[in-house]
Amino acid sequence: MDRREALKLTLLAGAGIAAGGQSAHAAVCEGDGTPMQFIPKKPADPQPNVNDIEKYPKCPYCGMDRKQFHHSRMLIQYSDDLPDGTCSLHCAAISLSLNIDREPKAIWVGDNAAAGEPKPLVDVDKATFLVGSKIPGVMTARSKVAYGTEEAAKAAQAANGGELVKFDDALLAAYTDMAKDVSRIRKMRAERRKKMMEQQAGAAMEHKH
Repeated sequence: MDRREALKLTLLAGAGIAAGGQSAHAAVCEGDGTPMQFIPKKPADPQPNVNDIEKYPKCPYCGMDRKQFHHSRMLIQYSDDLPDGTCSLHCAAISLSLNIDREPKAIWVGDNAAAGEPKPLVDVDKATFLVGSKIPGVMTARSKVAYGTEEAAKAAQAANGGELVKFDDALLAAYTDMAKDVSRIRKMRAERRKKMMEQQAGAAMEHKH
């Protein structure tokens, strides 16, 4: 089984989990296709991995700065060359599930085995992911960090714990964590908005005096 077939099975499994235990077959809406609002908005690009941060500066799913999160960023190139640059595996999982009828042509992730910043991209097939280590996660409580070499991944594991897996298992972990991560992110953003409103109200009161 090649990676594309394995990816489809992972996506269908994720759809089954999201459907609350329904079978993957029952969760698929035959013939509906991908809704227009979910199609990646950037123009087709045969080389999206060249200067990807400049071309895709913001994650389309959460709005986070991909330059700031260069180490966790991901880039998907679909079969029609439409690119989707995200901040993390969490948001890449969203892209892949929303575009289930669009075949991934290539998928890249930030290579934490490389020195310097920003981290270069590495094909996910060549990466080893460290899942559940002490390293802080991006858009997730259970971190999933990619390394371009197995040696670097093992060194990170020795220092931080966690489990070493390949991309398909890391993607499945992202889907498994999705419900808890979304709930946590929603609460954090609500608290941030509340704090900003309180600060604005306080500033307005000071201005009146």
